[in-house]
Amino acid sequence: MQDIKKVEIIIDTFHIQDALDILDRIKVSGYTLIKDTSGKGDRGVSCSDLECDFSSSYIMTICTSEQQLNTLIELIKPLLKKVGGVCLFSDAKWVIH
Repeated sequence: MQDIKKVEIIIDTFHIQDALDILDRIKVSGYTLIKDTSGKGDRGVSCSDLECDFSSSYIMTICTSEQQLNTLIELIKPLLKKVGGVCLFSDAKWVIH
């Protein structure tokens, strides 16, 4: 097993490509993207129904070093400040197979 940082990003679907460009720029090993998620945050309800103003996407990825994580935080923070969203990270173990 390898120690990693699990990263979860929830961002407006309109800005998902900006977040994915950041992940590509810092060369994360891959990601999982789930579009049209729903929930409620400080900007109100987010869902993919026509009655809602926003639709969000969920990205799950990993960082394999502190340096990669710190770079991600440095680059994603201005985007989240501008468009809203959430970025969480936690310690995890990667089962190498």
